[in-house]
Amino acid sequence: MSTSAVEPGTRLAERFRLEDRVSESDGATLWKAIDEILARPVAVHTFAPGFPRVHEVVTAARSASRLTDPRLTQVFDAAEDEKASYVVSEWVTGESLTDLLASGPLEPERAAGLVAEAAEALAHAHEAQLYHLCLRPSHLVWTTGNTVKVLGVAVDAAMYGLTTDQPALDDAEGLGRLLYAGLTGHWPGDEEEGGLPAAPMTDGHFCTPRQVTAGVPGYLDAVTVRACLPEARRGQGALATPAEVADALADVARPMPIPISYPSTPAVASASHTEGLDIAHRQKLAVPPPQAMPHRVPKGEGSMVNRVLMTLVVLLVIAAVGVGAWTIGRSLGSPTNPEAQQTVPSTSASASAEAQAVKPESAKGFDPLGDSDEKSDIAKLAIDGKPSTLWKTEAYTSADLGRLKDGVGLLLDMGKSMQISDVVATLGDASGANVELKVGDSANLDAMKTVATKKNAAGKTTLTPEEPASGQYVLIWFTRVPADAGKFHGTIYEVVVHSPGSA
Repeated sequence: MSTSAVEPGTRLAERFRLEDRVSESDGATLWKAIDEILARPVAVHTFAPGFPRVHEVVTAARSASRLTDPRLTQVFDAAEDEKASYVVSEWVTGESLTDLLASGPLEPERAAGLVAEAAEALAHAHEAQLYHLCLRPSHLVWTTGNTVKVLGVAVDAAMYGLTTDQPALDDAEGLGRLLYAGLTGHWPGDEEEGGLPAAPMTDGHFCTPRQVTAGVPGYLDAVTVRACLPEARRGQGALATPAEVADALADVARPMPIPISYPSTPAVASASHTEGLDIAHRQKLAVPPPQAMPHRVPKGEGSMVNRVLMTLVVLLVIAAVGVGAWTIGRSLGSPTNPEAQQTVPSTSASASAEAQAVKPESAKGFDPLGDSDEKSDIAKLAIDGKPSTLWKTEAYTSADLGRLKDGVGLLLDMGKSMQISDVVATLGDASGANVELKVGDSANLDAMKTVATKKNAAGKTTLTPEEPASGQYVLIWFTRVPADAGKFHGTIYEVVVHSPGSA
């Protein structure tokens, strides 16, 4: 089958059915297609006969398929042969930076948050020696799932035949231009880009963001200048890699898929949809009741009332003294009673043991019933303190893990044995996860004890042991996983372990 004969309805690899032609450019056609096996939309690039860079595109796609950062477009398949060459990747829905800028510049913090996420994602791609080289506003997407996606890493550069001797610098400049666009609504280039007007110039150089738009914070202006406006740096060091851009934006607020606020101790209630009502109720109860109007005593009755009150006071004092004497005598009569001596101190010690968040030393995907590993290369993303990153299980064909095993999970090594007060795990939004909390001193499934269970869990989930539990290893164990884009995954954005102290 030649690519020239590719039409809507064509099936590739006996599973990808082409539906809508999205765009065409120089012999490469982008399609919206359906993966008939997983019943989900996918993006498919096909290539006209004689397309000169098919081999480079397919090679780049196969390399990009190994990237694990969820903010980078996932590549599912790529093939090069005489019948048909194609690349199949994730179908991303949402608003590109071009769309977001249609009504003007973004709030500075929002623009910086989007670019910070993109910079971190590209830094991960660079670690694998994969580059973008053609960052444009259309490549940065805020998805309908409220996450950032960077489209086209490695693949687009190969498709357009772009090469460079300094890929890190080129991508850092590309990130700077995206930040410039977000802050100003203009593109710092010689021509319009994606409907954005070219940035204004002064003395033959592009104006800085603060010169274009009022209200841009000085530090964001400086980051933009250091990344993509060399003429305006005035001695400031250049940001020459995506990692350096990410570091410069590390403290900006991030657009998060799940609002997370971890308590310092488990005694603080976690956020919920009724919390506002609870707070209002507590505030209402805290308001002191109105004072009662004083009762006016008729003249002539005052002395009688005073005498009655005095008598009651005397009687109460006598009763209190009697009870105190009886209690002291009882205590003196049994000085060696261990229960009497231990009850109060035990309660006091328990109340004073405040649980603290303890950072695990390491994390790994745990699959003892399969091949022993479950995406351990991204397990650290569940304990990095960044709720926008995540660890997820492999894809399964059903909620019961494809009937391949009884469970799979994320194993945390706390570094030493300690008591576990609770574990707060932020799961994916989709309900349907059954999770267990297992604790033990050996990283062996049989040696760990199940101390808490949650069924049909989603979002922020607190797993509290029903009885005291301690150990060096903490395991979040999925026995069922929820549906996720036609597959079934267990997902953990972040884990926080609370402990009152070492066991």
